[in-house]
Amino acid sequence: MRLAAQYSFKNGLDEITRRFPHLLAEVKAAIESVDASQARTKLSREKTKVGKLLYSPVTLNKAFQKDLYPKGWKNLSVDCEYPTTHYLEDYDIRSSLKGAFRDMDFVKDRLGVEVQFGKYSFMVYNVCAKMTIFRNLDFIDCGIEIVPVKSLALEMSSGVSYFEQFVWDLESRGVADIDVPVLILGIDA
Repeated sequence: MRLAAQYSFKNGLDEITRRFPHLLAEVKAAIESVDASQARTKLSREKTKVGKLLYSPVTLNKAFQKDLYPKGWKNLSVDCEYPTTHYLEDYDIRSSLKGAFRDMDFVKDRLGVEVQFGKYSFMVYNVCAKMTIFRNLDFIDCGIEIVPVKSLALEMSSGVSYFEQFVWDLESRGVADIDVPVLILGIDA
């Protein structure tokens, strides 16, 4: 894969370059190490792409794991204990809240990384909610979000969001005081 674009959200590029240059180098090396041809494994059944071989998000995520885990990056999972005080007295919620968690794909030395090949709402959630939560829980200080650029997204299942759309959303939303510095990296095959 190759790095095709980058966007600095809340001074993410400056913060990460200053505080985590060695980790940024590891993430960029991981992007370059992913052999995109090995991830074209998903046979489409979609009406507009029937029989076409597409890039598999699962295979791409595993490729990042294969490169980053040996370098000390870890998946971080946090159990969620949801409040129950908001339910009405006659509503039974005992079994429905078991096993809830949030996780971040990769964390190392207070830098969080998410690799996202899903819908645009997941990209926005990662940067505007999850990274803030993990910072508030004292696990990360900054984040990196790795997403496809549009040309790669077109070679995936329909509905996969892409860098250009994500940047437009973030710029239109603006930055809030609670946001975390994040570097958005757009990748292509």
